[in-house]
Amino acid sequence: MIKIICIGKIKEKYWKEAIDEYQKRLSKYTKIEIVEGNDYALASPEINRKKEKEFILKNIDSKDFVITLEIEGHPYSSVDFATELERIEMINSNLVFIIGGSDGIDEEIKKRSNQAISFSKMTFPHQLFRVLLLEQIYRAYKIRNHETYHK
Repeated sequence: MIKIICIGKIKEKYWKEAIDEYQKRLSKYTKIEIVEGNDYALASPEINRKKEKEFILKNIDSKDFVITLEIEGHPYSSVDFATELERIEMINSNLVFIIGGSDGIDEEIKKRSNQAISFSKMTFPHQLFRVLLLEQIYRAYKIRNHETYHK
């Protein structure tokens, strides 16, 4: 099972439709759960990250393999990402991906993380990044199953 914990809600219909499409496609391979938390805009980035941290920790189980999405994380090609997901799923069937808020991910969450992955040195809107993550997870399953899709 894959859980994606996201800070920030999806408002635009076109992002929701893209997310729904990839969730539907992924249902052939695995169960996907998306948990959305509020993106805080309080007094300071530190306070925002603290509030988001509380939400994230509440949604992580001690047995989960946690992957944070960070600019500082390890970059993978799509093929290497597919191989890595397969390796992780062999040792732990509960994968949790964390997409932090606009102020980043709290240090306590980073310490709890089993692995940090970077999709790019660039910064993406959270809505777009959620679609990118789902697409890459879908692509990973297609690659692992030797199905046409990946080029």
